[in-house]
Amino acid sequence: MDRKKLCLVLAVIFALNIAMITLAESAAATSYKKGSTGGMVSKIQTTLKDQGFYFGDVDGVYGSATEAAVIKYQKRYGLTPDGKAGPATLDALGIAQSSTENARSGDLNLLARLISAEARGESYRGQVAVGAVVLNRVDSPIFPNTIAGVIYQNGAFSCLADGEFNKPVSESAYRAARDALNGVDPCGGALYYFNPAKTSNAWMWSRPLIVVIGNHRFCS
Repeated sequence: MDRKKLCLVLAVIFALNIAMITLAESAAATSYKKGSTGGMVSKIQTTLKDQGFYFGDVDGVYGSATEAAVIKYQKRYGLTPDGKAGPATLDALGIAQSSTENARSGDLNLLARLISAEARGESYRGQVAVGAVVLNRVDSPIFPNTIAGVIYQNGAFSCLADGEFNKPVSESAYRAARDALNGVDPCGGALYYFNPAKTSNAWMWSRPLIVVIGNHRFCS
């Protein structure tokens, strides 16, 4: 083999080694396990705590309690119960690994918080329906075109004013938010809903009824 070919082969081998190292580092960066520390671990703990799987301190240290909570979560959702927060577990938790996933995670968490606050005590179908109303508004030209815009629109949801929005989020609300984001719509395209026992607003009562689910009337 002449010198030129040898240099080319060595260059290719070097490039492949760099690529393998980069991939390995990337994989390591998206997997967290016992002994890991930092802001991402705090996010994992916070998310598990909000969903009722973790009851320890949010300290950014992946200890035995965090590992046990991850295993419990993995078993609940059919993931490999290895106690490690790898890509599949992080995705199920709604914890982003990129800017696109960050937006998706933020939408999921925000929608779940709204569902938990507005439909606490309702059936699972009723919770998904509340989430679907938010998404139907996003698609409507008469409402803001983002989940955050719809939820924070002035006067849109009473839970933002009465403090319910800031309470811990139920585990079922996260599941309901995922279903709503995936297109499940038990309310048939409704843009509004209200509890008839708590609402005397004539305009709301004038809206065409689509379906009643639990304590809520869903209207167009």
